[in-house]
Amino acid sequence: MAEENTYTLQTAGFDARFPNVNQTKHWYQNFVDYHKCVNAKGEEFAPCQQFKRAYQSLCPNEWTSKWTEQVENGTFPASLEP
Repeated sequence: MAEENTYTLQTAGFDARFPNVNQTKHWYQNFVDYHKCVNAKGEEFAPCQQFKRAYQSLCPNEWTSKWTEQVENGTFPASLEP
């Protein structure tokens, strides 16, 4: 009998900093906050994962791929230092 995996899917909750319909700033800020958190505390630090879940559930995949590539190339247009 195969083991059944169970996943809980969640979207990011309401963030009062971004009340408007256009969520671009919300996506971007979660991406930046995740990388700043990782740079300060490490990838295993649990609160960093909340930022990651938020940007992964909200951002279009094409955007996060492009931003990740820019981070890796050192061309991302924001400081990711804590």
